[in-house]
Amino acid sequence: MLPEPDKRPVVLIVDDEPEILIALTDLLEDAYDVLSASSGEQGLALLKQRSDVAVIVSDQRMPGMTGDVFLARARLLSSAGAILLTGYADITAVEAALNQGQISFFAYKPWDDETLLSMVGQAASRYRLEKELQCEQLLLRGLLDNLPFGLAFKEETGRFIRLNRQMADQFGRSIEACVGQTEEELVDATRLDSLKEAQRVLDSSGRDQQILQLAGPDGQARWHDLTRVRLDGEPGVTVSGGAAGLKNYSILIDRDVTDLLAMEQRLRQAEKMQAIGTLAGGIAHDFNNLLTAILGSLELVMDLEPPKEPGVARLFHNALEAARRGGALTQKLLDFSRPRHLACQQVDLRKLMASLQSFMSQGKVPDEIQAVLGPEGGYSSSRISTVQFELPDAPLPVVWTDATQLELAVFNLCVNALDAQPEGGATTVSVRQAARPLGLVSNTHNGEAWVVVQVMDRGVGMTEEMQARIFDPFFTTKGIGQGTGLGLSMIYGFISHCGGEVRVESVPGGGTSIELWLPAMAEERPAVPSIATARVQAASPQKLPPVQQGETILVVDDEPGVRAVTAGFLRRAGYAVLESASGAEALGVIADKPDIALVVMDVMMPGMNGDEVARRLHTVRPELPVLFVTGYADLASLPEGVTVLHKPYTRDALLGDVRAMLAA
Repeated sequence: MLPEPDKRPVVLIVDDEPEILIALTDLLEDAYDVLSASSGEQGLALLKQRSDVAVIVSDQRMPGMTGDVFLARARLLSSAGAILLTGYADITAVEAALNQGQISFFAYKPWDDETLLSMVGQAASRYRLEKELQCEQLLLRGLLDNLPFGLAFKEETGRFIRLNRQMADQFGRSIEACVGQTEEELVDATRLDSLKEAQRVLDSSGRDQQILQLAGPDGQARWHDLTRVRLDGEPGVTVSGGAAGLKNYSILIDRDVTDLLAMEQRLRQAEKMQAIGTLAGGIAHDFNNLLTAILGSLELVMDLEPPKEPGVARLFHNALEAARRGGALTQKLLDFSRPRHLACQQVDLRKLMASLQSFMSQGKVPDEIQAVLGPEGGYSSSRISTVQFELPDAPLPVVWTDATQLELAVFNLCVNALDAQPEGGATTVSVRQAARPLGLVSNTHNGEAWVVVQVMDRGVGMTEEMQARIFDPFFTTKGIGQGTGLGLSMIYGFISHCGGEVRVESVPGGGTSIELWLPAMAEERPAVPSIATARVQAASPQKLPPVQQGETILVVDDEPGVRAVTAGFLRRAGYAVLESASGAEALGVIADKPDIALVVMDVMMPGMNGDEVARRLHTVRPELPVLFVTGYADLASLPEGVTVLHKPYTRDALLGDVRAMLAA
């Protein structure tokens, strides 16, 4: 224990003569806290009780236990400085005690007060200095042993004089086996060239830093940041066990930066995906407007004047089908950039994966997934039944996610894993609970509990270049016509939207592991229905009412082509239609036309967005329903409970929503 700066040193006096005890106490008590004992046994008992004794002053000739014997035993209990009081007849015992390091000073009786005070002062100062040194050594050793990286010190000949366990582990030896050895004697041949280059730089500049990929004790290659610094100290400064001067002494620091580099790579990936998503969303918005105009115009032409020649009719149908496929592709882009149709709720992943396992073991998929995949899902029923599931027996924390989207993500990963093993192989889905790894920070989750879904195969694997691109839209390793390259992009966007992360590990020829990290949720939350589901329910009542003659609908859209198509659909259905090219114009029309029964309005428009227009018109006409139409928008900005129709839409989808809202 380090002595307190303002506390007076404690001196223990041991003598069998009461007069001596009184005299010594009177001499010392002005500067010290004095304890006294009349025998060696009493002195040892006091030392067991008090760990702060700085100096012991003991008589030599005492009955039962002489002073030198007492101080030898006291040395086992305390590091206090020792002063032996003796007569000339005891000089042999005093010399032996002095030579054995049991005492710091001795004084003859009768003593000189000034001399004895000087001895006690020096012994107390030395005791304090030793305690401070022990404390510093303890702190430095604790720091050295608990650093998250390897640290070593070399003397001028390059031999290690101090190193911690982490550094010794990098050499595959014990600390004792490394001390006294040079780095050249401890590293393998593959590191010698880099070590020689580092030494040349160190000699010339005093500092060198290298990033190397080294094999660890387990044979796994990891990245290390090796930093060497020369200590050019002042002459005369010494280190324990070394010669004077720190010239050419050096420090070696070995940091395992594998996880840091991986975290940096994931950050770059996230930034790249965010940029791509923003770009994809902007392009998809404009493309959806074009597709809406194309698809709607083709439908209107087919209604107005159906082609009589079979060849022309076939071309019209081809164009319609291509426009619909373009709309589906654009929707995937939007789901990648900003997942919009998530019905988030608390999900038990163990039960969810057990349900998926039950279906896949029979070569089937749940109806919800089948509806997304379509009639030709691109999978083999016989092959998906070979996927093995490893589910824990113990319950797992629930996660906040969309169950259907998560099932679809795992199913897609399983199909990819099977495709990566054309000759067959083991594909495994496992679920586990884990603590937060380095670099994984969720915007919505501050806890340490995560639930991980892992899909692993033993297939062809991927190179580092391929791994860096697998989440890019339209990038695929499959052959032409076998994939759009949007599956993993959508999974990445979906998991990121849920506050999680996707982690990929793959080795060419050694298989691939993809992990979906989802934050565990502690608090209860109400389920959030998706806007898409609400729209489908509103658009599909048991029986739609007929069109009421004279019902007026206002169409608001800044795109002339989209506005013309929407108005054309409604007029062909028998509605009276008014058109506005902007939100401000629409507010004026609504003020002048009190007979408007419904507003069909684009969400994203220059000057005034659809949600702002809706808020203003509802201050005048709170009962007026609004059908929002969008190709790409942040639906969270819209009021709750609204009906949203996504571009590109068909005539039936538009009319279904319009009739349902007018009948409400």
